[in-house]
Amino acid sequence: MNKPKTFAALVADALPHIQELMPWDVEALQASNPDVLIVDIREADEYDAAHLKDSLHVPRGILETSCDWGYSDTIPELVMARDKPVVLVCRSGNRTALAALTLQLLGYQQVYSMKTGIRGWNDYELPLFNKAGEPVDVDWAETELDPPTRPEQMQPKG
Repeated sequence: MNKPKTFAALVADALPHIQELMPWDVEALQASNPDVLIVDIREADEYDAAHLKDSLHVPRGILETSCDWGYSDTIPELVMARDKPVVLVCRSGNRTALAALTLQLLGYQQVYSMKTGIRGWNDYELPLFNKAGEPVDVDWAETELDPPTRPEQMQPKG
């Protein structure tokens, strides 16, 4: 039996097969192409705290069914975006690397993973908004977007 892969290994395996954009490239793409669809695949609490303006929230857990007709999770705007540029956003760019590969398998022609994720967007001091649509403070977002790893989340020693 093959040794199980780690999350990092799965992401590394996906990277050669997808296209990534840096946050400033996403900003430029948005400015030059009104059809670009920004899809935030983080969990609801992450999205509510800070997200890109006008991004579509589609949690990773329902991404595949959101992309297809006939499901309670179907999002028509996403289903009909197979020929449009779609930029996937998560916290660091890892979840979106895997999601970009999935969307390509589902027939999306211009799918991108935003490298460095929303943390990189914030580092570049691009605007983020909360659930109420209010701007999010850059310093607050920096702390919020990089929660510490708790001891029980670390690999046991020995």
